Amino acid sequence: IGIFVPGLPTVPFLLAAAWAAGRGWPRLEVWLLNHPRWGASIRAWREHGAMPRRAKWASSGMMAASALLMGFSGAPLKITLAVALLMLAVAIWLWRRPES
Repeated sequence: IGIFVPGLPTVPFLLAAAWAAGRGWPRLEVWLLNHPRWGASIRAWREHGAMPRRAKWASSGMMAASALLMGFSGAPLKITLAVALLMLAVAIWLWRRPES
């Protein structure tokens, strides 16, 4: 979903797919863990809760852009501030994660 919807990060869906695959489709889990592009990130998350710095920058940038876009969209101020504060909390949590 995150690949096709602008502003929606892909990583949570990738991690959820890897988790679900391990529960019900072991062959898909093996494929994801050995994938040349995503395998290392999934393994790093599972073993250490780590995320690459590039993913942190991309996520933070998308959250900032989303907050700005929401600010200019005419959405109610309370909702805009609540969403911005939630994204700030997520960004702080994200940057406290170890890097792979």
